[in-house]
Parts: sequence; structure tokens; C-alpha cells
Amino acid sequence: MTTASKITLARIALIPAFMALFWFSEQNEVLRWASLAVFMIASLTDFVDGKIARKYHQVSDFGKFLDPLADKLLVLSAMTIFTARGLFPAWALMTVLTREFAVTGLRLVAAGQGNVIAAGLSGKVKTFSTMVALCVWIVFHGVPLLDEIIIAVIVLPTLWSGVEYFVKNRGVFGFGKPRAGRQNGSAA
Repeated sequence: MTTASKITLARIALIPAFMALFWFSEQNEVLRWASLAVFMIASLTDFVDGKIARKYHQVSDFGKFLDPLADKLLVLSAMTIFTARGLFPAWALMTVLTREFAVTGLRLVAAGQGNVIAAGLSGKVKTFSTMVALCVWIVFHGVPLLDEIIIAVIVLPTLWSGVEYFVKNRGVFGFGKPRAGRQNGSAA
């Protein structure tokens, strides 16, 4: 197993710790800051594992599968807690989940055709903006205007990247020219 994949697995291992700290942070300010620290460390591993994979030629199909899965699990864990607290609307959570399942399905169909769909710029922007927005929200949730801005910062790039993935890869379903060959890079 590559160093990059080990770092990605560490991100997954941090998720239960983040969830426990964040869930109980309503009663304890120290836990809120601790949950933020764990979330930030886990988020930063997304950039570190990709950089290591590219620099040391550790890009692998396993890493391309594991990296976006770790990202999704991390951000969805926070969104789920915010939804349980009544701050993140269920429609917004469903928008994010629908995009994630749809893009994963697209990648599976492409993989069946011998293609790997790498992350596009919009997917990377979506992941980055979501992680930053969630970091801000962990500390400052419950501020009405800020809550609305953060929901928009999460949902709008999610929709944009989902549409872009399907438009750019419409050939996978026989609509237009298919993408040729294997693609390298981390996925979002």
C-alpha cells in the first residue's frame, strides 16, 4: 500500500473521532474546537495524499477510489450532524447525496468501459469550498445569514460540478464523443 493511500485511510479513521467530538460539542466549547481541529486535519490530508501520490508516482486505481470516498464520508458526516440539529436542510443534504451517487454511478459505467474519470476542476472546487464552509460552520453555526451563505457555498458548487461531470462525460452513455483512455489524478 502506498504512502498516499495510508494517508487517505488515516482521513477515514479520523471521521469517527470527529463525529463524536462534534456531536457532543453542543454542551462543551472545548469539544467544538477539538472537532474543528480533527476536521481540519482530516481535510488537509486530502491535499497531502494527492500531492504525495503525484510527486512520488503513487497514483493508483485504489487511491482514485479511496480518496473521493474518504472525502464524501468526511463532509457527509458533518452535514448529517448539521441536518440532525436542524441547521442543514434535508433538501440540501439530498442534493449533495444525489450528486455524489450520480457521479459515482457515472464513474462506474466509465470504468466498465475501461475509462477512469479523474476529478475535474469543478469537483476540486466543490470539495475545497465544502470543507472550508464546514470548518467555518463548525465554529459559527446558528448565525442566520451565515447559515444561508454556507448552505449556498456547499450546494451551488455541488450542482455545478455534478452537471459538469455529466456534460463532459456524456459519451459514457452514448451521447456525444466518449472520453478516450485512462485518466490520472485524484477524484473528487
